[in-house]
Amino acid sequence: MAAGLPLALAVLAFALLFAKPALLLVRDWWSDPEAGHGLLLGPAAAWLAWKRGLLPERTRNVTLGVLLLIGAVLLRLASELAAELFVMRFSMVLALGGMVVYYLGLRQALAWWLPFTLLVLAIPLPELIRSSLARPLQFRASELGAGLLEWRNVPVRLSGNIIQLPGHRLFVTEACSGLRSLTALLSLALLMGGIWLRWPLLRAALLVAAVPIAVLINGVRVFLTGFLVYFVDPALGEGFMHVTEGWLLFVISFALVGAVAFLMTFIDRWRTRRREAASHA
Repeated sequence: MAAGLPLALAVLAFALLFAKPALLLVRDWWSDPEAGHGLLLGPAAAWLAWKRGLLPERTRNVTLGVLLLIGAVLLRLASELAAELFVMRFSMVLALGGMVVYYLGLRQALAWWLPFTLLVLAIPLPELIRSSLARPLQFRASELGAGLLEWRNVPVRLSGNIIQLPGHRLFVTEACSGLRSLTALLSLALLMGGIWLRWPLLRAALLVAAVPIAVLINGVRVFLTGFLVYFVDPALGEGFMHVTEGWLLFVISFALVGAVAFLMTFIDRWRTRRREAASHA
């Protein structure tokens, strides 16, 4: 009983200190479309940590664990004063990592690198960063969509994120920038790479491949919207049909990332067999 008292006190202190950021994070996962991927990543991180389990040989690292916990507490207090939600939520993940290092050791924390990374990705970006990323994505989607419309002989004039069609005007808003799908695709690529691939270089390549896939699919979505508005019915550019079109293309982008990851598994297996053959030679 006495041996488990320090751990119980640490868990209680963690719960008291980080209850507010945890509740705010779950609220945003549930209510903010830009943060909805956290509803998948949070439970996935917990499941992956449980599946990986504890290493048979582990040694607690008290010094590093204490330093991480002190840093997490300082970040938590500073973020409270500055009302900065991202830092406040990140301090929670840092404190969790500090507790793992303190009680289970650095090797155990490194073994759980994928769950910890997923938890960081589940934290919504600050509004300033989100806006600065969304704007160039808006312009890129508008350029791709307008280019595809011109390729299909649709008269079009592009002005920033506004696509002028005969009798119609399409606005590529921040919600249609593709940032939401890009975040989800990067999370999916990280998850697939962590589970399916062993070579870190292939994992990084899969993350890089997710970016052009997200940008291209979002440009195709803008093109399809303009195409349907021009040739079929302007009402298809909004409402249920517009949302359904977005979901269908989102599923296609997921499938493309999965296909790239599947192809990379063959390279990963070939490299593993080659290394094993070299070690036995």
